[in-house]
Amino acid sequence: MLIHTINPRFCDTDALGHINNTVMPVWFLEAREPILRLFNPDMDLQRGGIALVRTEIDYLGETRFGSPVTVTTTVRRVGNSSFVLCHRLSQNGRDTARSLATLVNFDPVQRRAVPIPDAVRTALMKHYEDVVAGNDSGV
Repeated sequence: MLIHTINPRFCDTDALGHINNTVMPVWFLEAREPILRLFNPDMDLQRGGIALVRTEIDYLGETRFGSPVTVTTTVRRVGNSSFVLCHRLSQNGRDTARSLATLVNFDPVQRRAVPIPDAVRTALMKHYEDVVAGNDSGV
């Protein structure tokens, strides 16, 4: 499990006074950086990395400005070239959003998905969790 803390900015709020729904995918991306570094430790974009191919988000409650947010990331599934991450966003002890993100190991020269190396697969599995806590649907 990976844990990342974010301090919401005032500019992340919308007209209703809560964090805008468009901000959370950016927070999930920020929380994925340690996973990105498993594939490409120095973040050299010419060498490749991972590509997001699907995402879904359940907004469970308001996230507001003024209190830190915790993003918990776990690995849900690892396939040949793809894997699924679960993100849970919480604030003040309650979950406010959950997400599933499907990513593929991407070769920028071949412009296609390629198998996940065994060493990276092993590192990913250290963060494996079957279901995000508190959610019977698995998201």
